[in-house]
Amino acid sequence: MINWNNLDTLKSYDALKKVNKVNVAEVMAGVSGAERVKKYSVPMAAGLSFNYAAKAVDDDILAALKALAEEAQLSEKFEALYNGEVINTGEKRLVLHQLTRGQLGEDVTADGVNKREFYLNEQKRIAEFANKVHSGEIANAKGEKFTTVVQIGIGGSDLGPRAMYLALENWAKKTGNFKMEAKFISNVDPDDASAVLNSIDVEHSIFILVSKSGTTLETLTNESFVTDALKKAGLDQGKHMIAVTSQTSPLAKSDNYLEAFFMDDYIGGRYSSTSGVGGAVLSLAFGPEVFAQFLEGAAEEDKLAANKDVFANPAMLDALIGVYERNVLGLSSTAVLPYSQGLSRFPAHLQQLDMESNGKCVNRFGEPIDYVTGPIIFGEPGTNGQHSFYQLLHQGTDIIPLQFIGFKNSQLANDVVIQDSTSQQKLCANVAAQIVAFACGKKDENLNKNFKGGRPSSIIIGEDLNPKSLGALLSHFENKVMFQGFVWNINSFDQEGVQLGKVLAKKVLAHETDGALAEYSKLLNI
Repeated sequence: MINWNNLDTLKSYDALKKVNKVNVAEVMAGVSGAERVKKYSVPMAAGLSFNYAAKAVDDDILAALKALAEEAQLSEKFEALYNGEVINTGEKRLVLHQLTRGQLGEDVTADGVNKREFYLNEQKRIAEFANKVHSGEIANAKGEKFTTVVQIGIGGSDLGPRAMYLALENWAKKTGNFKMEAKFISNVDPDDASAVLNSIDVEHSIFILVSKSGTTLETLTNESFVTDALKKAGLDQGKHMIAVTSQTSPLAKSDNYLEAFFMDDYIGGRYSSTSGVGGAVLSLAFGPEVFAQFLEGAAEEDKLAANKDVFANPAMLDALIGVYERNVLGLSSTAVLPYSQGLSRFPAHLQQLDMESNGKCVNRFGEPIDYVTGPIIFGEPGTNGQHSFYQLLHQGTDIIPLQFIGFKNSQLANDVVIQDSTSQQKLCANVAAQIVAFACGKKDENLNKNFKGGRPSSIIIGEDLNPKSLGALLSHFENKVMFQGFVWNINSFDQEGVQLGKVLAKKVLAHETDGALAEYSKLLNI
């Protein structure tokens, strides 16, 4: 039987708080540090590994975290999720994004449909459509091939797919898998849509409208913006636009779309990159075979997340260390620092994934909780970040845990040797240096140049960034967020916090305002 209990009611949590703390600067110095780097590492899927040597943990703390995982029934709760129990209590829904890339347990039937078969069928339909676009069977009115795909969506319909596209763009160009350039329109700010439309050849572009409900204000507004541009060019929207939506939305059977591909209420937007939301744009940009490799990497990492041994389960281990940092050490933020230009938008995606999922102050039953939950997530690619906000990370008054991501090889491999080393070697040297600098610091009598160290970090390391490793990376963080939500006994799969602003914005546009809202409307000339 699964028990859904608040963190502060668990005996293992009380025990965890009593375990002696670790001085990161001391344990990472000299021989001890070298031994930790070898010891505290766990393999991930697709050739990745999770190294947590520079975290503020030791064997005693890890044993206490293992006990917490067992009392909180993390493995059992994940098993319940992938076997189709109602885990999203706020909306009374199943949570099935893992099912888009593989089946971990029993058949899941909802609404009278085998959901794995449903997702596979949509992937097959998308693949067939993409192949027809690439061959020219589906073309513009003149019979000419489409050369650009533009995704119209916001939130999870934009951040994840955009991050995944940028991550694989250079890899695809190098390996001959680049089929079409992809662009993204998300912001209701007209400058966003205008900039994209001005940068493309509309006549040779195909547009993807992504809205599960078919009612998202920003997305429908941007659709109208694009529709207007198509009309001005003398083009028929119905031959230039497809929809990714639910079967019950007003977009599902509209003549305004060349084709409609379906998603359902069991996949939240921020978890939708492996559904049709990411599948359509990535299959058109790189080919369905590349999207299949991406799914394969995610599926392999999901299998590791189902491992009941916490020390062979990188996502669960990462999650537990994060809970320890948040709830015992009192650290409020986490910086995501990918040393890979391909992952330039990955921190932005993780920001939504984590903060929209675990930014909750009530438990899964709607009751107030008395402990902190999700951290603030931010980040930028290295080495750019080193010349930006690392000053605060090194010497600021707050200690901020760091999550590095690094690859041994670049995607393009057309590097040059400058001053006896390649650019990639310089990049990797910076990663290694930063981890040790944050952990160990440097003593100096001049306090302005003194570094206390003790700044904890982990790193995910891979050979190179490719579709499989990207899928594994995505799955790792999705499952990390899920496990942390389980520990905190919150619902990581709804997002009521995004609704209030939408409601008030509609009132402003309808001129149904008073008080401060009316005055701000006047200031903004609405």
